[in-house]
Amino acid sequence: MNTVVLLSRDSTLLGQLQAAFARQAPDIRVVLADDPVASEAQVAACWFPPANSLGALPNLQLVHSVAAGVDHLYTDPSCPNLTVCRVVDPAHRQGMTEYVRWAVIHYHRRFDQVLQQQPDLLWQRPVQIQAKDFKVGVMGLGSLGAAIAEDLASAGYSVRGWARSVKNLPNVVCHSGDREFSGFLQGLDLLINLLPLTRATRGILCTKTFQALAPGAVIVNCGRGQHVRIDDLQQALSSGQLRGAVLDVFEHEPLPVDDRLWCMPGVIVTPHMASAASHDCIASQIAENARRLARGEPLNNPVDTSLGY
Repeated sequence: MNTVVLLSRDSTLLGQLQAAFARQAPDIRVVLADDPVASEAQVAACWFPPANSLGALPNLQLVHSVAAGVDHLYTDPSCPNLTVCRVVDPAHRQGMTEYVRWAVIHYHRRFDQVLQQQPDLLWQRPVQIQAKDFKVGVMGLGSLGAAIAEDLASAGYSVRGWARSVKNLPNVVCHSGDREFSGFLQGLDLLINLLPLTRATRGILCTKTFQALAPGAVIVNCGRGQHVRIDDLQQALSSGQLRGAVLDVFEHEPLPVDDRLWCMPGVIVTPHMASAASHDCIASQIAENARRLARGEPLNNPVDTSLGY
């Protein structure tokens, strides 16, 4: 029988995934790390696996993220050099698109300004500009980024996209590679980050990036917390170079109660809620890859570990 071991520091998630596997894949044996049978597991399904948990599995052949990203796997220093796969949920795109659309509208229509006025009983109507005059940039044009860029373009926004490789999207001005990065950023009113976390992208939301945007611009980070240099963000907000920041991902989650981001003026903190694959989707996709692995068939959604996605 195929055996999958669930590895996470989140005990609630472990229980939810066990129930989902029972519904979606009763033919797959699913255990937790403390089960003696875990040593037989060929597949590890992971979300921030505990330190040294992966290295303790002698029969492991596949490391499977339960999410679209895989950088969290390497919080376990014992993560072996094996095939890595991820979950790709079409419904994930819908949730992420809704979240980003909210953030764009919030700043395009200056709801942030209106909310700041309310405690002072100020009745002051903000200047309304057309969507076509509000310049939005999307960093990362994979399945999520492309869907978001196209959604915003269809809503009438002036949209640019940037990716490592050349992309072509309808009604989106696409840029690629290091040489085109500064031109992509120039004068943007709002910058959305959906890049994977790699050596090249770590700290990409920094002073140099912020200074290329329009004065009073906004950033929306749905990538990873390590994409943002927090000192640079605080300085850009204090100087007025940035008007606001919506942060949904953080280096340490849950965000510690004493973290300065909670009270940093201009920052909206959301609890990694932009979008997530359903538990049933996660279970069915990992179970299918476990069956494919046993049959020696190509796996779905493999990751190029040298690139991180």
